[in-house]
Amino acid sequence: MSDNTHSEQLLSEVAALPGLPGVYRYFDAQGQLLYVGKARNLKKRVSSYFQKNHDGTRIGHMVSRIVRMETTVVRSEAEALLLENNLIKTLNPKFNILFRDDKSYPYLKITGTREAFKVSARVPSPSLAFPRMAYYRGVVDRRHSYYGPYPSAWAVKESIALLQKVFRLRTCEDTVFANRTRPCLLYQIKRCSGPCVDLIDSEAYAQDVRDAERFLRGETQAVLDALEQRMLAHADKLEFEQAAEIRNQMSALSRVLHQQAVDNVSDKDVDVLAVKVHGGRACVNLAMIRGGRHLGDRPYFPAHVDDATAIDNALAGEGGEAPPADPAERVAVQVLEAFIAQHYLGVAMPHTLVTSHPVGKPLLDALTEQIGAKVNAVHHPREHRRIWLEMAQKNADIALARLLAEEGSQQARTRALADALHLPDDQLDALRIECFDISHTAGESTQASCVVFEGHKMQNSQYRRYRIDGITPGDDYAAMRQVLLRRYGKVAEAMKEADMEDVATPDADTAMAAVADATAETGQDAPDAAPTEPTVESIAGPRMPDLVLIDGGKGQVSMAREVFEQLGLDLSLIVGVEKGEGRKVGLEELVFADGREKVYLGHDSAALMLVAQIRDEAHRFAITGMRAQRAKVRTGGSKLEDIPGVGPRKRARLLQRFGGVRGVAAASVEDLSTVEGISAELADAIYRALH
Repeated sequence: MSDNTHSEQLLSEVAALPGLPGVYRYFDAQGQLLYVGKARNLKKRVSSYFQKNHDGTRIGHMVSRIVRMETTVVRSEAEALLLENNLIKTLNPKFNILFRDDKSYPYLKITGTREAFKVSARVPSPSLAFPRMAYYRGVVDRRHSYYGPYPSAWAVKESIALLQKVFRLRTCEDTVFANRTRPCLLYQIKRCSGPCVDLIDSEAYAQDVRDAERFLRGETQAVLDALEQRMLAHADKLEFEQAAEIRNQMSALSRVLHQQAVDNVSDKDVDVLAVKVHGGRACVNLAMIRGGRHLGDRPYFPAHVDDATAIDNALAGEGGEAPPADPAERVAVQVLEAFIAQHYLGVAMPHTLVTSHPVGKPLLDALTEQIGAKVNAVHHPREHRRIWLEMAQKNADIALARLLAEEGSQQARTRALADALHLPDDQLDALRIECFDISHTAGESTQASCVVFEGHKMQNSQYRRYRIDGITPGDDYAAMRQVLLRRYGKVAEAMKEADMEDVATPDADTAMAAVADATAETGQDAPDAAPTEPTVESIAGPRMPDLVLIDGGKGQVSMAREVFEQLGLDLSLIVGVEKGEGRKVGLEELVFADGREKVYLGHDSAALMLVAQIRDEAHRFAITGMRAQRAKVRTGGSKLEDIPGVGPRKRARLLQRFGGVRGVAAASVEDLSTVEGISAELADAIYRALH
């Protein structure tokens, strides 16, 4: 890439850069962030982009688009690495390796066990004297103890089931616990010690809680030793029933430890990371070891691997690095380091990582600086760590193979649909389908959904909901007319304006920009978007979709045709999905607005599978929005339903006593506690939830 393709100002900025560590950011003409990088020597690293010839490569494509640059000088390479990945996570640059930000791991919670809280509590409630264990995901409360994180909800529930078998801690809600008059089924099957009806005293129960917490921290041998001492003490006192109970506990715990083949008490908290790269995609499999127990794993699939690795490989060796000679290994190392830097940024992490590929010292130094403790990465593990890594590598292989198979299947479906509808097949990766559905309950809370399929997958960040007003309740045709006018009205206007302006010398870029601006303006309808799914954003795109799917038959297609004729849009884009005979799945037919005959694709058609997938997603999205809106429109009962411990009976009593949710919200804590079954603690929770 020669210098004369860039402005003098940009090149002079590059020449004036200092030879210090820092972070650089590249932007294109539209202000879009292209790439974020870090350097030990800013001047040397950034200059290499503009001094070498990168024509015909991905890096050349990226460099040709650079019109502006920003840099930040920092004190060390570790600080630069942390800043780089902070910017990558927050700004999502187009040419960096990106991992989906998912820190919402579940935990196992044991309530009311924090000593500071127990000491400060004036009068401990029965529920506080008998802590409860539960699945938890959310903000940490200082009153409770949390163990994890776990890689999945299933892993938490498995641990809860294990603790029920061994230590018999309760899992019931506090309101249920406070109102029991006889033990529940869990007591009968020996999964709970029955503290709700005083079948165990608080001191003995507290000992079980302490043992459970020590087990979760990995102190398994200490727990077994303590149980053995208690068993022998009961035997010396001739309390053989109690001794037998503890013996059964020890047996259950021993069986668990033997089943956990990769258990090792010498490693308390470790994360195991294995990378697999194949077919242009990558997978990082993260296995979690907590308290010496293998809790399961989770695969992660990064985006932009090809672009980012092409750029890094082209500049490999700048600043003295010595990358692996094998290109595949080089990509794997880059993916692994990108995951570690992004995943552990700003969060607590274990001090030991077991990795399938070597991790650079600057990254480990940065993590050490972040958490204030030494972070080690073991690349060639032995013994139990080697077993963990082999398991993680096998799971990474399986997860990536599954992903590639699914993507191949989805691409085959896209091609089959294009063939069936005689669509151009030279740009299937860019094929865009928008699908609309209407949902309501007997005319109440009508909502329309628009979902988007592009790049062989559903694009949930571009989904959109529309609240339908001003129509006769239950009139689906009017609802469809309204949503299509709102979705495509401004796009059609922008297309007409672009055609008028460029009738002499059409400029495709101008027309595309005009349509993009108009489409982006649909964000004015943002208040209609239901707040139940945070991923929902306004749809924006530079062109009309290649296909507009309507969930309905001739009637809905006729309404869509009227709208498109009014807007001057191409009728051949409209395709209706009509239920087949008996409304059976697999017998659907496609109905066209431009006069073509109906098409039956066949129940085993890959094209029909794709149509059904998109149609079902539109239906799901509309249903969830309608239900959320309906709950808001009604009395507000959903607010009561969301309060833990308020079941149907308590909710009915509250609504009957106070005449509705407004009355409940207006009541004081004292008034609420006078209702049968509502304790003072639950009354306080209800009051806070409604205010």
